[in-house]
Amino acid sequence: MFKAMGQVLFSSGLQNPPFTAAEKQGEDYEIRTYHATKWVSTTLSGMQWDPAMNTGFRRLFSYIQGNNKNKAKVEMTAPVSCRVDPGAGPACESQFTVSFYIPEEHQENPPEPSDAEVFVEHRKEFTAYVRTYGGFSNETLKRQELLKLLESLQRDGVPYVDKPFYACGYDSPFKLTNRRNEVWVFKKEPE
Repeated sequence: MFKAMGQVLFSSGLQNPPFTAAEKQGEDYEIRTYHATKWVSTTLSGMQWDPAMNTGFRRLFSYIQGNNKNKAKVEMTAPVSCRVDPGAGPACESQFTVSFYIPEEHQENPPEPSDAEVFVEHRKEFTAYVRTYGGFSNETLKRQELLKLLESLQRDGVPYVDKPFYACGYDSPFKLTNRRNEVWVFKKEPE
């Protein structure tokens, strides 16, 4: 328990999902191809991002603390990702899928969740445009950084998929400096 809390509080040395960075990058974003991996996830609907993230995080933290069919403790990883499927209009609920990457030692056979609202997600390989930013992130900052990323992609004439998109955080709320946050947009693949 103390080790898991320490990892959440100080978030150093956490496993990250494997990816390959493209040699050619934009001036203010990266191009990464994430390998096929498994994540533990939960999906919520709502109007606001931050409450959905908090509820999702608590569900997933319970899972890694042993609330799974094996009663297995699972190491904390980074980032905590949030897939956002925006609602059809400004007064419509969005769908938020909050996820933790499952560490390498559990990738082959992840512990089965006990909570019906938690599931193991099999992510296929995908390529994303990634913008990294610092500080304490919130809903407004995530939207601003997403818009900056989309403007950069439009500037560079790069084909992308505007939704869904991801917001990712790498640090605990107790880490005060050198914080790392990202927004991801999928590369549009030729049809």
